[in-house]
Amino acid sequence: MVFALLTDKKIRRGVYRSVAALRADITSFIDRHNADPKPFRWTKSADDILASIERFCRYNGPAEHGAMLRTSGSGH
Repeated sequence: MVFALLTDKKIRRGVYRSVAALRADITSFIDRHNADPKPFRWTKSADDILASIERFCRYNGPAEHGAMLRTSGSGH
């Protein structure tokens, strides 16, 4: 979650002309975040998260034996 906050609040909004400038901004963000930390709140239940993972795995997993691939019949 901290990486998502860092990405959304700092990296996407910043313009960095050097690695040193990026590192300095990341360090500054982490220092400010750690000065007043707050717990993360889950917005979904564990069952919702596990169901989402199951759907992802079903869709992106290897095709079952004898099952048609998503690109079948498309000329690929």
